[in-house]
Amino acid sequence: MKKFFPTLILVLFAITAWGQSISAIDQLKADPRKAYGNDYPYSYESYHQTKAPRGYKPFYISHYGRHGSRYYWTDQLYKDMDRVFTAAHEKHLLTSVGEKFYKDFMSIKDELMTGVSELTQLGWEQHQYIARTMYNSFPEVFKKGGNVYAISSLTGRCVISMAAFCQELVQCNPKIEIREQSSRFTLDGVVPTDRQNPVKHDYPKVNPRYEKNRDQFKKEDSLRERIVARVFTSTDSLPKRAYQIGSDLLNLYASLPNINHEGMMDGIVSDEEMVNEWEGSNLGSYSWVFSPQYQMIPILEDIIKKADAVLNGSSDHLADLRFGHDTCLGPLTVLMGINGADIDPEDPYEVKNCYQNWETCKASNIQLIFYRGKKGKDDILLKCLLNGSEAKLPVPTDQYPYYKWSDFRKFYTDRCNSVK
Repeated sequence: MKKFFPTLILVLFAITAWGQSISAIDQLKADPRKAYGNDYPYSYESYHQTKAPRGYKPFYISHYGRHGSRYYWTDQLYKDMDRVFTAAHEKHLLTSVGEKFYKDFMSIKDELMTGVSELTQLGWEQHQYIARTMYNSFPEVFKKGGNVYAISSLTGRCVISMAAFCQELVQCNPKIEIREQSSRFTLDGVVPTDRQNPVKHDYPKVNPRYEKNRDQFKKEDSLRERIVARVFTSTDSLPKRAYQIGSDLLNLYASLPNINHEGMMDGIVSDEEMVNEWEGSNLGSYSWVFSPQYQMIPILEDIIKKADAVLNGSSDHLADLRFGHDTCLGPLTVLMGINGADIDPEDPYEVKNCYQNWETCKASNIQLIFYRGKKGKDDILLKCLLNGSEAKLPVPTDQYPYYKWSDFRKFYTDRCNSVK
């Protein structure tokens, strides 16, 4: 991706990335749950907003958000835990810690199996919070009321996230009219890779450069063995291997804050141990979001097209909202190079400086805030927020965090066209 922007910008982003390495570690120290990666529940942290240049007022917002907190995305985790722990209990292979967890797990098993993949109350509240924060942060956009358009993935947890967000906006101002749509007609703008999308694309997948040097990354890899030993006296006769059981326990642990069962795995694994494992898991996350980045081109083109329509007067939308998945938002972050996510370092130890997987957390979101100056439509600025925090883009500017719309539009149109 380096070929898309000048050497000067590359140097600037390299310096920025180096600074972010300290920030990443400091953030983990301040909130160890960030080590949960994309299972991290959305943070209600408030961020400073840089005052717009004199005379500029926000008038339009373009948004992409992931669904909020949910139960685990597949029932296989819960089924495997049930199968393994029932067998271990019957064979008397559980430690006292394991027996306590077995009882706690069985007491909520029906809830877990019923709730698989569905939005939780916390997920609903996250989108309420984000909507109200958007309204309060940019009141000029919404104060007179008007039309908002929202589209969603066909998946229930995304539809309900959209409903929570849109209801809260209307609570803020009943003069806001919102058209919500979850349809195959709009999949290209929210989940272009959905098999039901009638528009088919053939964009290439790419591998991050660090993968060629992955063997240079040394990590301590005994956590799964340690937590299994805390739970089982032996795993020899169980239906899954010890390493796989350890991975399942870690996946369950990271999901618990999203379903209001945090604490039921005390004595099995700790946040500090998750922090020690984070850099290795973040590498895997980077590969996962980097590879399909070009498949998100339709979303970026949808953002540009709808903004163009607002600017040329063919659309009266105050905001265009999109509600989808981490499988889209993460790669979109790389495609757009938000906070240097497209730097693509060769050194695996540098990956943490350009991408942190908690930025693709539950209810994670990208917001583009458009500002109009006194000159009108030919004088448009925008800024990017990632999870509420002002973010850097690989678009040249002399007034960060603000970028000229004309520069933004050309940069990303060229980036999309270069792939085609």
